[in-house]
Amino acid sequence: MAKKRRKLSKPMEAEISAAQKKVELISAKIRDIREEDIQNDYAEAFSRVHAAVTHLAKLYTLEGVTEESEGTLALYQGLIQSFEEEYEL
Repeated sequence: MAKKRRKLSKPMEAEISAAQKKVELISAKIRDIREEDIQNDYAEAFSRVHAAVTHLAKLYTLEGVTEESEGTLALYQGLIQSFEEEYEL
């Protein structure tokens, strides 16, 4: 049985790349916080956003555009918006 080809999308690839860069930037800003308690609070709150982007990138690489990858992208967008509204960096 032939393996099904992945459906790819340049706009989705661009969104994933931008999301990964944003997560790297925010992670660096969190690591720069001097007070350990505050740093831990931010890191804990940001962990779901980081996990969503990591899962999205792996999912897209393996399967391409699917309902799950589109749903994960929407989840990331909601999580990052919520994080940015609640936490100031």
